[in-house]
Parts: sequence; C-alpha cells; structure tokens
Amino acid sequence: MSGNVDEEEANVTHTGPKGVINDWRRFKLESMDQESLPPQKRELLRQMSSPHKPKDDGRGGLNRKMSVQEYELIKEDDEKCMKKYRKQCMQEMHERLSFGPKFEGVYELDSGEAFLEVIEKEHRLTVVVVHIYKDGIKGCEQLNSCLDCLAAEYTSVKFCRIDAEATGAGERFTDDVLPTMLVYKAGELLGNFLATNQHFNEEFFATDVEAFLNGYGLLPEKDLVVGAEDEEAAADVEAVE
Repeated sequence: MSGNVDEEEANVTHTGPKGVINDWRRFKLESMDQESLPPQKRELLRQMSSPHKPKDDGRGGLNRKMSVQEYELIKEDDEKCMKKYRKQCMQEMHERLSFGPKFEGVYELDSGEAFLEVIEKEHRLTVVVVHIYKDGIKGCEQLNSCLDCLAAEYTSVKFCRIDAEATGAGERFTDDVLPTMLVYKAGELLGNFLATNQHFNEEFFATDVEAFLNGYGLLPEKDLVVGAEDEEAAADVEAVE
C-alpha cells in the first residue's frame, strides 16, 4: 500500500516553494547527459532531485550540509540549465492559458464565400470581428487602422475586413451604413454595428474601439505577457537553489 502512495506522490506537481525547487531539481537531473557525468556528480544530483525525505538521515542523507567541493561540482551547470527550465515553465504556462487558435494581423476577405467560411468554420471559441468597408467612405480607413492595432493585442480574436462590393450583397451595405462592424462566435451574430464611426468622436483610436467592444462584452482577456514578475519568480527559485 505504501509503495502505491509513494508512486502517487512522485507524480504530483507541487506548486509551493519546495515543490517548485523539487521540480527544478528534477528537470536539472533529467536534462543532463547522465552517462557523461562523473559518478560522484551523478549521485549528488540524484539525491538533490528526490522530493522525498531519505530514510537515512546520517552523513550520506540529503539533510546533511553540502561541502564546498560538492557545491563547486554542480554550480557550473546551473545557469544554462536554469535558462532552459524558465523557458519550459513559460511555455507550459502559455499552453495552459491559451484556448483555441492564434492569429496574426487582420485578414482580408475577397469574396462572399470567404466571408461565410470564416463565420461558419472558425473554431467555436474564436471571436470573429469583420469590418465591412469601402474606400473613400469616412471612418473606414480609421477603423482599419484601429483593428490593425487590436489584432496585435488580441491574437485569439480573428479580425477580418472585406470590401462591401466583394460581399456580393453591396445593396445591403450602402455608403450610409459603412463602416459596418459584425462580431460572431460559433457562427452566431453577437454584434451588428452599422455606421460604426458614429459611436465615436470624429477622430478615434484603437483604445476607443476596444472600449466600445468591451462595453458589449465582445472581447476576451488580452494575451498573457510574460513580464518582470515571472522573471523575478524564476530568479527566486535560482536564489534558493
């Protein structure tokens, strides 16, 4: 029975400081070429990577103080291995917090068929924002520039634009209703904003469009940016190590 418990504990990912340190130690051990290490160094790293309290608390146990020679033995590999560990942690965090596909920039749609396809076939979790425009119509160029900026900040949202004539329904999108902004999710129309520029001042910016869409709850959270706090947390692990 105790053997099963030990196996289960070994598979648990701990989130406290001790758990993070143990994860780092295991990563360090697993990322090294064990065959090329001297036996003394290999055994020392093996002891350090163990998340369990050793049965032997004597001189050979994990609780004893590390000698200067042993410290120097493992110190040389720390910096390179820590960089790999940080990169892996950030990648795993990004994967856990990312849902659905990611997009780059604003997509130009060239036909009514492409318009329908992006609405009907996009991932069910993806918000699709379509700007219907016409060259020379007031507000269209400004809105295009705003969506270019928002596309860089909301990569989980698919921003698209299409010329009114290319939709195949130009009679519905006359000059007086342009620019039009349509918002879809899972094939369902969530927002239908005709003459969108009328909701803003004569001169408007990406932040104004963002606030407008957020006012209707149509934008997801902004993309996670790995910043100074994440680097500081990783540095704390290194300092403790």
